[in-house]
Amino acid sequence: MSAYKSEFLNVLQARGFIHQVSEPDALDALAVKGPITGYIGFDCTAASLHVGHLLQIMMLRWMQQTGHQPIALMGGGTTRVGDPSGKDESRKILTDADIAANLAGIRTVFDKFLTFGDGKTDALMLNNNDWLAPLNYIDFLRDVGKHFSVNRMLSFDSVKLRLERQHELSFLEFNYMLLQAYDFVELHKRTGCVLQMGGSDQWGNIVNGIDLGRRMAGAQLFALTSPLLTTSSGAKMGKTAAGALWLNADLVSPYDYWQYWRNTEDGDVERFLKLFTVLPLDEIAKLAALKGQDINEAKKVLATEATALVHGRAAAETASETARQTFEQGAIASDLPTLEVSAAEFASGIGVVGLFVKAGLVASNGEARRQIKGGGLRVNDVAVTDEKMTLSKTDLTPEGVVKLSMGRKRHVLLKPV
Repeated sequence: MSAYKSEFLNVLQARGFIHQVSEPDALDALAVKGPITGYIGFDCTAASLHVGHLLQIMMLRWMQQTGHQPIALMGGGTTRVGDPSGKDESRKILTDADIAANLAGIRTVFDKFLTFGDGKTDALMLNNNDWLAPLNYIDFLRDVGKHFSVNRMLSFDSVKLRLERQHELSFLEFNYMLLQAYDFVELHKRTGCVLQMGGSDQWGNIVNGIDLGRRMAGAQLFALTSPLLTTSSGAKMGKTAAGALWLNADLVSPYDYWQYWRNTEDGDVERFLKLFTVLPLDEIAKLAALKGQDINEAKKVLATEATALVHGRAAAETASETARQTFEQGAIASDLPTLEVSAAEFASGIGVVGLFVKAGLVASNGEARRQIKGGGLRVNDVAVTDEKMTLSKTDLTPEGVVKLSMGRKRHVLLKPV
């Protein structure tokens, strides 16, 4: 499609956020006229969001930056049900207390990306439990369920995939698409919301909401989805040896977060600068033009800018400086991630394989042994050659720590306490 007239859609398109848009011309015209309201839903299945959610958060941010009103919809109600999209198995049922605690943790992330308040383009955070919890289920089925064709519901990828693989799909989860569609209609009634955004796997669910809005309220609603992201080598975004790359600092340190982006594959640097930083496009073009070893400078900029958005500029600069000291000067920077072990346990000798797993540098004992065979694990910058090696007081550096390293870029300090 040629360039959009609205700044909102132009920015999203230029930075690589758009996969599909329903009725793009009509949505574009509406966005030119004045502020529109759009939302993305986030279920509260963990105490933090992770890098996999970052693309959606950035879309809400750009929506606000270009003069529109974003809504972060917390799925306090739908979290009780479970979205079958892209899942092989049913989601673990959480208690109300679990959901409330997770919601509180997630809230803190959005404050860094969006401005909340009562103004026309100030962001809103709503919870679908407010309208889903009081629903009378019989009335809901009568008023909403009658607009859904089971034949059509069975044709959606989220359902088809589970059935093809002969994985169980509960009736509870089958209802998820009704609830998500109802959210869109309810948000339209409450806030005038006309746009739902999400990953490309949500297209069918969002279109359901558009259809329900037309049938129940005679409303014209819109869908916009982003591409599902993988790295150049086909790996899933945001996965590390230690697990998901969470956005809350108490789960993943700013230094580890910085390192994740610093380790970006060469082929992803330009795309990730556009999606995960707010740098101007002309600046990104200059960084993307760097070749050979110089591409590492672009990766450092990506790491610092992406970290600044989540953890603040000061934490990002500190992480960058820690990395510089560690790699360029071979120093042991005091703010590297630290793993504390009991002094008594340390004094009696502690196995190196288990320590690397505990430090999150490898995912399992088996992986630790494979890395040792390949020369990938180091203690105090010396390669580990014996998987039965133990560490004790004699391995402490003058700073009173042991530096564990996997490869050249990932380090954890071991500290007896």
